[in-house]
Amino acid sequence: MKGLELVKLIDLSRCTACRGCQIACKQWNNLPASKTNNFGSYQNPPDLQWNTWTLIRFQEIEGQNNKVKWLFRKDGCMHCTDAACIKVCPTQALYHTEFGSVAVDYDRCIGCKACITACPFDVPRYDSVTNKIYKCDLCYSRLKANQPPACVQSCPTGALQIGAKDEMIAKAYKRAQELGDGATVYGDKYVDGTHVIYVLPQKAAVYEKLPDRPEVPAPILVWKDVLKPLGLIATGGVIGAAIVHYVTHGPKAPIEDNSNDQGGAV
Repeated sequence: MKGLELVKLIDLSRCTACRGCQIACKQWNNLPASKTNNFGSYQNPPDLQWNTWTLIRFQEIEGQNNKVKWLFRKDGCMHCTDAACIKVCPTQALYHTEFGSVAVDYDRCIGCKACITACPFDVPRYDSVTNKIYKCDLCYSRLKANQPPACVQSCPTGALQIGAKDEMIAKAYKRAQELGDGATVYGDKYVDGTHVIYVLPQKAAVYEKLPDRPEVPAPILVWKDVLKPLGLIATGGVIGAAIVHYVTHGPKAPIEDNSNDQGGAV
């Protein structure tokens, strides 16, 4: 896997909500547990947390003959190609790895939380104790060692796979075609594509907390792609003019005060 642009494929038609991936993620990343309260669902915890980077979401919908149907979805960082979190990070704590995933340099993170606001998938989480944000990094250390992410290795049904981008996308579309009946592929069309893609047995709009058309927020595009470069150009112009002036005219000498000279002008 070294040097490849990788994609993790999540086939929800094969997910049994065993939560093996959720546990494996915590174990590999040494993430502590948190005390939670029952909120009327098997889902636990209720949402992603600074110490929960992978979450199996439980959702009930109406199926055939008015019967309840379960939907399960593994939630976590989508590792966008056009990553809003990277665009807004002022310290370059968030960055793309050689595999296309988005990792975090915690030494650089200043806890500004700009990435939380920017993310179209509502993924990064903030810890007030450390003043840092946290999220899945697609097990970057494992990828560098030519090993699959912990979640992928733990999956007993083959719902999770990882491989070369083109191979995984082709596999996803083939699987969606096999399933038929409204099955779709999600993750390869928006934000220049993500490095986590789903095979969804239902249309994306059915799934809770899964944006139908994820996009980098417009104000971020205006700031990062237009206003900031113009500001840098303007700043560079001022600095450049100062340098040219210094080279051509030398340092500016102080104006001498001759008001106290003896003798006046003739």
